[in-house]
Amino acid sequence: MFQPTGPDNPSRSLTEATYARIRADIVACRLAPGSKLKINDLGQKQAVREALSRLTAEGLITAEPQRGFHVAPISVADLQDLTRVRCQIEGACLRSAIQHGDVPWESQMLAALHAMSRTPATPAGPDGANPRGHVHAVFHRALVSACDSPWLLRIREQLYVQSERYRQLSMAKGDRDLDGEHRRIVDAALARDADLAVELLTQHLNRTAQA
Repeated sequence: MFQPTGPDNPSRSLTEATYARIRADIVACRLAPGSKLKINDLGQKQAVREALSRLTAEGLITAEPQRGFHVAPISVADLQDLTRVRCQIEGACLRSAIQHGDVPWESQMLAALHAMSRTPATPAGPDGANPRGHVHAVFHRALVSACDSPWLLRIREQLYVQSERYRQLSMAKGDRDLDGEHRRIVDAALARDADLAVELLTQHLNRTAQA
């Protein structure tokens, strides 16, 4: 039977809220990579089980018979592979966006760049909110939003979420001019120089992985 979402279906709303909360805790590493997830500690059982099933499909949780659910582990080899694939997918998305982008796309990029430059990097609040992390995600999404392939965009989003776990574990910036890196990518995209834009984006992603 069809079950509507929203206030008329409290059960579905609870599942969505539980999913969003656990997902945010995993991405922010408040739930440590490799840690065991105890269903009874996470909320209402049915909502938690449905949320964990979705997160398993997304690759953020592993499920094994007799061992239960665990936050997906991390490793140097995984980060290297993730970054290599992400560079390929993000590059393809950006090339398509530059080819198909219009003035609203350009405006969206510039607005996201401005918002990020005005948002300081601060630790997550008591509720887990991270304003800089949010505007950073919005910027990278805006950069490729004119891509004409929904499948590429879906894959890009999944890779981005996976990479955020690594970024959250090491927020050290060193001497990097992150705002400058982002601005140069946008400048190349606005100039419709796809080769340069992809090269700059690839360098940006690799520097983040090395950090």
